[in-house]
Amino acid sequence: MPPTRLRSLKHEYELYVEREIEDYKDSVPRHVLLSIGDEAVAALRSDPQMTLTEMVLWEEVDRIISRRLRLPTYQTWRRRRLKMLTEYRRPEHWGLAPNSTLARELRAAGEGHVLVAGVEEAGPAILSAAHGSPVTAIGPVPDTVERVMIAAEQAGLAMLVRGCVGYLDQWAPDVELRLVVCTPAAFAGLDDEGRSHAIAVLQTATADGGVHLVQTLVAGQNALSVDELRRRYTGWSIVEDSDTSTPGTFLARKPLGLH
Repeated sequence: MPPTRLRSLKHEYELYVEREIEDYKDSVPRHVLLSIGDEAVAALRSDPQMTLTEMVLWEEVDRIISRRLRLPTYQTWRRRRLKMLTEYRRPEHWGLAPNSTLARELRAAGEGHVLVAGVEEAGPAILSAAHGSPVTAIGPVPDTVERVMIAAEQAGLAMLVRGCVGYLDQWAPDVELRLVVCTPAAFAGLDDEGRSHAIAVLQTATADGGVHLVQTLVAGQNALSVDELRRRYTGWSIVEDSDTSTPGTFLARKPLGLH
């Protein structure tokens, strides 16, 4: 399933409070929870207008736990969350040059779906999600994909990021793509036929005006030649690489009406 759109901050806060309370319940012995239950019953019975039901009791238990944990109010949490999101939207936070081709295209994707193929680090995926783009991060190494998902969870952006373990020639998009970012690892181990198939599938799944950004250098060596990419992207608008911060970047834009 594709990632969902970004939740409202109010809903996100409610989920945060619920998660903190449930984590607390899981971390304490049973006798502690029973004592909190007794405290909740005593508090409710002191109010003659209150009808004691199981739901009301558990709501009071949650309120007691929330006070014990000193969870922030929505307004306090909202200020902190907005400050964090502002930081996550900075390319520098993820080790990317702010004027680099990669950072520019990730910001420009808007709410369009972004694919990071051959994912090696969390930065591009989380930066894009912080700007509101749903993201799919695919790579053959489970630990790497897991690190991306952990970073997304820590940033509060897991609802926008989907991790897939596998090779690019064995994966088929189930959403229309706005931006495709291919690291050198995306095509590692693929022969000519495998690269051709993978690129063709991604091209078909890309929206008109969508961008493919292929990083062609790894450790100073060509991972995929520009000549081969030019052949694969016949009919696309190819932009010459003028980005000195990330050399070896091939960028092609899909024209309108190209099938």
